[in-house]
This record gives sequence, structure tokens and C-alpha cells, in this order.
Amino acid sequence: MEKKVFERPVIKKLSAGMPAKFGLQVRHEPVTQIDGVPIKTLMEEYGSPLFVYSEKKIRQTYKEACRAFSSRYPNVLFAWSYKTNYLNAVCNVFHQEGAWAEVVSGFEYQKALVNGVSGDQIIFNGPDKSKEELELAVQNRSLIHIDHFDELYDLIEIGENSNIKPKVAIRVNMDTGIYPAWDRFGFNYENGEAWDALHRIMHADNLELLGLHTHIGTYIMGTEPYKIAASKLAELAIGLSSKFDHQLQYIDIGGGFASKNTLKGVYYPGTDTAPSFEDYADAITSVLIKANFRHNKLPLLILETGRALIDDAGYLAGTVIATKRLANGQRATILDAGVNLLFTSFWYDHDIRPAKPMSDQTEETAFFGPLCMNIDVIRKNMMYPLLKKGDPYVIQRVGAYNNTQWLQFITLRPNVVMIDEKGETHLIRKKETLQTLNKMESVPDHLKI
Repeated sequence: MEKKVFERPVIKKLSAGMPAKFGLQVRHEPVTQIDGVPIKTLMEEYGSPLFVYSEKKIRQTYKEACRAFSSRYPNVLFAWSYKTNYLNAVCNVFHQEGAWAEVVSGFEYQKALVNGVSGDQIIFNGPDKSKEELELAVQNRSLIHIDHFDELYDLIEIGENSNIKPKVAIRVNMDTGIYPAWDRFGFNYENGEAWDALHRIMHADNLELLGLHTHIGTYIMGTEPYKIAASKLAELAIGLSSKFDHQLQYIDIGGGFASKNTLKGVYYPGTDTAPSFEDYADAITSVLIKANFRHNKLPLLILETGRALIDDAGYLAGTVIATKRLANGQRATILDAGVNLLFTSFWYDHDIRPAKPMSDQTEETAFFGPLCMNIDVIRKNMMYPLLKKGDPYVIQRVGAYNNTQWLQFITLRPNVVMIDEKGETHLIRKKETLQTLNKMESVPDHLKI
């Protein structure tokens, strides 16, 4: 008979609740498969840790968002936010569904072109657009959202020297009750700066003003700020129509919709508190429909939703490296994925699930990554079943920002796979190797050994 490993007894705090005299039981139902493909099979073929995307879930979520807005407003367009996740396979799923590309750098702009997006279906946002990048966007007839006056002056000069009028909009920042206000981007509504920019564009004969844009913040957990934002953009648009007899083609309300992840420090889980697409759609479209736009002149509504469209479709599967006790007696579980791969763990209490059936016995557990850094904390404390070395786990809702903000730090970045609608797996990004890094470096001759 194999001798069992001794674990010293610990005092366990029971959760209060009605179902049993021993307290409310905490259960973490295992995630053993994704779209019918076993986690064990995925990691045996592609390694651990491993990012997994569900094509089926991406398409399903996109259709839900489109249905919510198009059923409430006659003219709606989604533009996929490249900074949220610019893996080509992910972007192309959205483009196949009809989404344009929304980019915030020359790098992302080039990525959209390589993905086959037509230049006139790219929205170019962001404060850093070089003059060369602006010239390329003008030639491609892309929609350029002006962030500051220096950019506006560059575009006026480009327009004077080109046979193509730059197609432009301005980004507007405003007070919508969100704190802190995102006032470092665009032109301010309250102090009149937005009107100043609009007047300069209208008096420049070589610019074509097509729209207005705002992005009020990120992870907005209420709909009232969107009502305020939509009403202020509508007021600007109607003012342009009144003063210049100029009809804008679109209003771009940006993104910022919350996913179902749970922010650190909140009492209720994100699955219970995040507004639905219907909630956001009701708030935004009701304002635009009731605004004083001319009959049959409602502007196109553009949405740059990112996080809420992709978070649920992403998973991070991995393996337990070790378990140990901290100095205070708390159990600690060390995972093979850390904050270098899961950057969003700095602001989310991620949903960590066992990838196989586990005991109902739970204990306060801290989850750490493999990095030799004290900040490598995935979850500081949660009631969890007892895991051991080699046990598989799955972290849910990791599709947004982790594959654009991940770092090559201490460990190499792993494989990324996508499961298609037929249940077939595809490697969409190869894991890094030492050669991946070394081929980017060079050593001076006098330092070679």
C-alpha cells in the first residue's frame, strides 16, 4: 500500500449559508472540454500552457450584439477593435461576419491590410499617426479620426497636396459621469474645443467631414454614460446641420462594453452585473432615434466593441506545477501560466476551473504563476478543491487583451489554437522558441565567445 503524503491540519473557515449546517458549499464545476474537444487531448497535442479560442463562440457573440442593435436602430455597423485581440485568425472571423477594422497604430493598420480588409473599411484611431501613415490612409480612403490639432494641421497639408480629400471625423471627449474622465484623447466637448476643431475642418476646403467619434472609457458597467455620450454627439451633429447645412454620415460611439469577467474588489460577479448588449443598445439607440435629426437622415451608428465580443471565446488551459503552504498556513497552488501571459489578472478575479472532476472538499487557496516575481499572482484567495502537481486547469474568459499585452518575460509565449465550428483544431500562433528570440539579436564580434 502506497504511503500517503502527510499534510498538517489547518483551521478552515466555513462560508455562511442555509443549505447545510456546515455552511454554503462552494463548487467549481470542472471544464473538461471546449466545443467537444477534451482539454487533455488539446494539451497532449499542443502543450501546456495553451490558449484556446472557440470560433463558434466568437460568431455566436457577434451575432447577439448585431441583433441587439440592428433590431433597435435601422443602420448599424461594427468595427473590430484590433488592440483587443489582433491574432489574424480571430480578426478574420469578425471580418467574415461583416465587421470592419478599427485600428490605433500604423502597425495595426498594416495588419488589417494584410488580413484583406479594404482601405475604405478601416477606421484609423489613436493619438500616434505619423504623416506617412496618414498619407497612406488618405490614399486608401480610410476613415481617419482626428485626435489633436497637430494631426488636423497635418491632414490639411496632406489634403492640399493630394487629389483625394481625406475622409475625417473628430474624436470627442466629454464628461459622462465616468471617473476618471478619458480627456487625454480627442477634443473636449464642454470647453468648446470640439466645436473649434469642427469649425476649422468645415472652413478647410480639402477635408471631407463624415462623422463624430467618442470612446468614453473601458469596462463601463452602466448604460447612463452612453446616453449622455450619444446625446452630446447628436447635439454636435445637429448643430453642424443647422449652421453649415452639413449632414454627417455616421456617429461612432466607440467601445468600452463590459464582459462577464469580475473586476477585483467588487461584491457581485460580472456574470450577474455586466449589462447585456440589449441594455447598451437600448441606451444608445433610444437617444439617437429621439434626437432632432431630419426625417430619414439618421446617421449610421458605428460600434467598436472589443472586450465584450471576444472575452468569452478565449480559454487558457494549463497544468499545476506544485502546491505548498504559505507562512500563514494558506494553501498555495503554482500554475504554469503567470501574469506575463494573463495580463488581465491584474484587474480581474479570473474564473479558474479544474479540468477534471475533483473532490468537494475546498480550502482557501492562492494561485500563483511560475515567474520569479512576487507580483505573479493570478488569484490571491479563493475557496478551491485540493489540486496536486500535474492536475489540469482552465481559466475562462481570457480572450480580450491577453494576446496583445502578453510579455516574453522569463518564460516563452505558448501555442494558440482555434477550434472551428466543426470541432477541428487549428494552430493559429506557434509557440516561441529560443531561436525565435535569438534571430532578432546580434552580438558584436568583440563580445562573441
